[in-house]
Amino acid sequence: MEDFEKKVSISDNNNNNNNNNNDDYDIKESMDGVREEINKKKALDLLRQFLAVQQRRALAYAHLKRGFEAYLVSGIESAYQQLCSSITVEFNDCSKQVIEIESSFKSPDCCRDDLADLLRSVQGQEKQKLQLTATIQVLKKAGRPSERPVSHDQCSFSGAMGHKCVHIHKITEASGTEDAEADAEYDNAMKEAIKGIQDAVIAINENLEEVRYEIAALETQ
Repeated sequence: MEDFEKKVSISDNNNNNNNNNNDDYDIKESMDGVREEINKKKALDLLRQFLAVQQRRALAYAHLKRGFEAYLVSGIESAYQQLCSSITVEFNDCSKQVIEIESSFKSPDCCRDDLADLLRSVQGQEKQKLQLTATIQVLKKAGRPSERPVSHDQCSFSGAMGHKCVHIHKITEASGTEDAEADAEYDNAMKEAIKGIQDAVIAINENLEEVRYEIAALETQ
């Protein structure tokens, strides 16, 4: 009888241990599920924040384009410089926000280095795009060498002779070649800058498509 009672007691203890192990496993599985859900929500929020920053960048570029076109018409340098200052502040703030989002993706509670790398790639292309945009504006401000207006500050004026222009000179084959080379150099610089912007925009759009696919995937999980 004692042996039977011992066996029953041992059996009950084993069952209790098994139940406790099962309970521990269920709790761990439940916690893992909650943690995964939190990480998914955080990744979604960060990706949406990133798209909002990209929208700000697009609006800033539109503002810069309109302002520069107005400057080419008016020639008011102070207004253009003020525009450049405000746009610089806006772009710097956008970059700062993307860096913070990138850092969040690398944090232990998110662990999405792939998305951090994606954002870093966009950052590099955005930097290239902005630099080339500035290059194009500088070139347009200067104008094509052969079409640039001349200043007559150094010319002389008299009642009898009228305007004695220092810019009038005998056109030679050498001077014609120099002008053509200057125009060609200008045209090449403009083409390279435009092509660089086009390449950057394509790369940025491809990365943004990846971001949108990732958002769609997270929303359906």
